[in-house]
Amino acid sequence: NIFVFLAAYFFYIEGVNTVIRMATPIAVSMGIGQTTLILVLLVIQVTAFPFAILYGRLAKVFTGRRMIFVGIFVYSIVAVLAFLMPSFEDMVTRTRIFWLVAILVASSQGGIQALSRSYFGKLVPKRKSSEFFGFYNIVGKFSAIVGPFLVGTVTWMTGEERFGVLTVLALFLIGGLILMRTKRETEIVAETPPPDM
Repeated sequence: NIFVFLAAYFFYIEGVNTVIRMATPIAVSMGIGQTTLILVLLVIQVTAFPFAILYGRLAKVFTGRRMIFVGIFVYSIVAVLAFLMPSFEDMVTRTRIFWLVAILVASSQGGIQALSRSYFGKLVPKRKSSEFFGFYNIVGKFSAIVGPFLVGTVTWMTGEERFGVLTVLALFLIGGLILMRTKRETEIVAETPPPDM
């Protein structure tokens, strides 16, 4: 179950990291102005924190695993909107869609990261949590490579950035499908250490 979750985590957090790293250059290429970009980045930083708290509270009601699915769904909408943005020639409409994308990213960025770590903490043996979180961190760091490579490769092959952006959607879909094979919180049995001899 740990391996399955790490596989799912690799794909969907790859999508999250790709959105974070590629948003600015893609937005510039779509004609979004520098002033708008700066304002959007500030809004994301300010609004991400309260949304992360909201995710945590909702996780107590609906479980962390379900809220991770919500985060994946929200990011999938982000990828679709980013794909559709270039089809709007009117810059006012395009800028509005970009603001909507930014708000959606802010709503789920902190929540999906925090809940992923929390869910993984429930899976790992308590006596070996350091070793397992070492693997978790390695997967997270490595996942910052594949997404930008896919976006760049597909953009180069097709000549259009919008198709490169669409590869991010595939990362979220694959991650979500694999995550469906993980256990619900109610099915996870925490490992209890053997009695001292």
